[in-house]
Amino acid sequence: MQAQLDGAVNAQGKESGAVHPLMWVPTAYFTMALGFMMLTNVTSTMFKNLGMSNGEAAGYSSMFILAYTIKPFYAPFVEMYRTKKFFVLSAQVLIALGFVGVGLAMSLPNYMVVLLPLLWVLSFVGATQDIASDGVYVTSLDSRSQSLFCGIQSLSWNVGPIVAAGGMVWLSGYLYTEVFHQTPGTFGPEWIAAWRIIFFLVAAVTLLMAVWHWRVMPDGERASNTPSSVAATAAIIKDSFITFFQKRDVWRMIAFAFLFRLSIGFLEKIGPFFMLDPASKGGLGLSNEMLGLVYGTYGLAAVLLGSLLGGWFVARRGLKMSLFTLCCAVNIPNVTFLVMSWYLPDNLILISAGVIIEKFFFGFGSVGYMIYLMQELAPGKYTTTHYAFGTGLMGLCGMLTGMVSGYLQESMGYIHYFIFVMVATIPSFLACWFAPFHHTDAAQDNTSSSVATPMTH
Repeated sequence: MQAQLDGAVNAQGKESGAVHPLMWVPTAYFTMALGFMMLTNVTSTMFKNLGMSNGEAAGYSSMFILAYTIKPFYAPFVEMYRTKKFFVLSAQVLIALGFVGVGLAMSLPNYMVVLLPLLWVLSFVGATQDIASDGVYVTSLDSRSQSLFCGIQSLSWNVGPIVAAGGMVWLSGYLYTEVFHQTPGTFGPEWIAAWRIIFFLVAAVTLLMAVWHWRVMPDGERASNTPSSVAATAAIIKDSFITFFQKRDVWRMIAFAFLFRLSIGFLEKIGPFFMLDPASKGGLGLSNEMLGLVYGTYGLAAVLLGSLLGGWFVARRGLKMSLFTLCCAVNIPNVTFLVMSWYLPDNLILISAGVIIEKFFFGFGSVGYMIYLMQELAPGKYTTTHYAFGTGLMGLCGMLTGMVSGYLQESMGYIHYFIFVMVATIPSFLACWFAPFHHTDAAQDNTSSSVATPMTH
């Protein structure tokens, strides 16, 4: 494999003096994922630790997904100015400074007044980093190298969630109890000191990555069809919308793109809250250390393994034959949370098993979603943009469900809420059953690498 990777870039490397992609691809996608997870996932745990209700914690952290949902609309503007590397470095420096600002703001009396707008702005900076980093990858590597490095790209991205939702959450709990000697299982402003260190640490890592990328990342070339003016960009966006809604059975495809992960959207924020809340509130009473280990490390490793096996499964059977099975894999294992909320196990092995089962099958089944977008929704005049529309619908679903999930859980309690999550699987099954197929399964031999798109939850 290494010989293939070296050979794929050898010619262009000799001609241009370019740094080997292994020097910047893994770190670029790790840095993207680290910022994304800190902003859209880890913040919900932080808000919960600081004493927010489940409704507030889930709602506030979900609103940071907006920037990543609508990034297709401002991606063309990033193409128009300077180099892609310039935007990557600028975004990473701003994210680092922003996380330092988050840590400093937490020492203010009414810190939430500053914290929430700052994190919201940082989410747009993070989305811009994603756009520019993807642009460097696509324009600096030829198609063969892109395929060869796709697996490394995906693996590197998935390290980010493990570090953020696993390592950083674990470290916050360790600092809280062992360094600042606070009482485990309590929520409130006494968590500020621990989380300030976490954000300073992530800022340092991000700044270090910016320095590294300044040295090794290529500039990225301008695409041949890059618009040269704001008016031209607006015209392209308008035309991409028009052609998108002219697709055959587009509303059924939109329903699929929005509803496939509906139940997961309701589970995504509440799962960690269920782990943290004490038994008196219907939760499992885990510490941040255990949450980071079980949910952020074991669970995300299970997602990655499931995704790899799911790609192999689709490659063997084809998407049309596999899609409903994959939908079952995403939705049915959610019942593990209902079972845990009913019995409230205190055995860490049983809790870990429940999380691993749900996460593994989520990763296994979600592969079908990404392949469907690639093979059925995206093809046409604006393939990349229409694919981004599909993933944007996924993000919109996650944002909307996340914003209401905490309030629903507080009004229902955990047992009834997880019953509701199971009921929410029905629209997913219907959207999957009626999803149209107008294209044959293409390039199945490349499926396992092409579907390695990050899918976290």
